Amino acid sequence: MDTKDITTDKIETHELVTEPVAFKQHSRKRSITIFVIVSILNAALLGLLWMQLLTPAHNTTPVNQPSLTGDVPSSPLLGKQAPDFALSMLNESGPGKQIQLSDYKGTPVIVNFWASWCAPCVQEAPFMAKSWTKLQAQGVVLIGVDGAEPMNNALAFTKKYGLNYTNVQDTINGATGISYGVTSFPETVFINRQGVVVAKWLGALNEQGMQLELAKMGLSAKG
Repeated sequence: MDTKDITTDKIETHELVTEPVAFKQHSRKRSITIFVIVSILNAALLGLLWMQLLTPAHNTTPVNQPSLTGDVPSSPLLGKQAPDFALSMLNESGPGKQIQLSDYKGTPVIVNFWASWCAPCVQEAPFMAKSWTKLQAQGVVLIGVDGAEPMNNALAFTKKYGLNYTNVQDTINGATGISYGVTSFPETVFINRQGVVVAKWLGALNEQGMQLELAKMGLSAKG
């Protein structure tokens, strides 16, 4: 074997030996890079979790639960003409007679926004049914405005709790409730003889609240 053959054999042997070593080094570098990236992501995730644990949870309120209950002293509606509306009465055979708020100008009006699925409305309903007799004797008009829901559900609610006063149903997009700034059920608006909003009550109305708000209309709940 000549010198050239020996040299060639050494070169080929060297290539066969060094190639796996280079491959292993490349794989090791890639593994280290992946490990570093995963470690950074894990650290970032732990940091985010820690921040969430340290941050106080915001108090969220379900749609049908008012964020506060009682007289609303700073409603944009107060002292202004009540937004007019024309809505159909609840009726088993479909939309009934239309009721327009402006037809009652010269008469004190209470507008109560409710929905059959609303827990505070269930709490309030017996009180509203009981109050209606007194209010009617004083010449007060009570109008219940049901939220956009199936008519059968609304009618079943009024029958169950004996809500014999006028009840209408809001439009499918809740336009009337929106115009009155209703953000939860129930809400009640008190309108004087001049058609001006004098009070607004958020949440289930009670005897104390009724007396407070009727006094602003120049009336008494003990009539």
